[in-house]
Amino acid sequence: MAEHRLGIGAEPQGFRFSRVVPFRASGKALRDKRPNALASFATHHLTLSFLSAAVLSGAWEWAGLVPISPAFPTFSETMAALWSISADGSLVGAFAVTLQPLALGLVISVVLGVGLGVAMGLSPKTEWLASPIFVVAQSAPLAALIPLIVFAYGIGLTSKTIVVCIMAMPVIVLNSFAAVRHTPKSLIEMGESFLATRRKVITRIILPAASPVIFAGLRLGCASGFIGAVLAELLITPTGVGDLITYSRSIADYPTMYAAILSIIAFSVLFIEVLGRVEVMIFRPEKRAVS
Repeated sequence: MAEHRLGIGAEPQGFRFSRVVPFRASGKALRDKRPNALASFATHHLTLSFLSAAVLSGAWEWAGLVPISPAFPTFSETMAALWSISADGSLVGAFAVTLQPLALGLVISVVLGVGLGVAMGLSPKTEWLASPIFVVAQSAPLAALIPLIVFAYGIGLTSKTIVVCIMAMPVIVLNSFAAVRHTPKSLIEMGESFLATRRKVITRIILPAASPVIFAGLRLGCASGFIGAVLAELLITPTGVGDLITYSRSIADYPTMYAAILSIIAFSVLFIEVLGRVEVMIFRPEKRAVS
């Protein structure tokens, strides 16, 4: 009691060291704070993606065995057909034809779409001139324009490239416009307060701030471009993957037809996933560890 009254062996009143270091923390309490390896594995995004694919494949196999339709093959039959058309080179040749209008259309859509979207975001006059066109193009059923495109440009590469552009460009333009227009005004005012020129405000403040949303618009536009490429091959003239789908359907080779459809879906998903990884690496460094 005397030692306690004199302060011997007690902590100073101004600073309590026991609040910083938990002297009496048990080993079990420290072990409980460690992440559970099994729970981390079960909730990892790759595990969940694999589980989702397994469930979908199982449901597909069951639906084909029932069957829900004579024209609906099982998942195993579709995979066998996919291996067959991959081994004989027909799938590779079909993709070589399909990727021509797709690549050309996406390059044109990205260059013109981002440029127009940024111009609309920076200039109200450009917005008034071009915004109604792309708003209508995004909401209208563009497949109805394909007969007009064929009538004007024929059934060649030009028509298919235009279809890809009219499917992809409105999404890219409107996302780029929204990204630039919604740049935080506080950043722009900060640049102007430091006497930055208009050019430096655009190149060093507006475009870097809008880049993540612009890149997200590119992903959505590329996905729409894939739809346009397949749509053009089915409605204009059967070539590439569209020809493979149409011919397989005409001879009732449904496993091959579904294999061709699955291949273009898988290629599109892989392409969009690569764009997402590039977006994270360039514009979202805080998410690199999570992804």
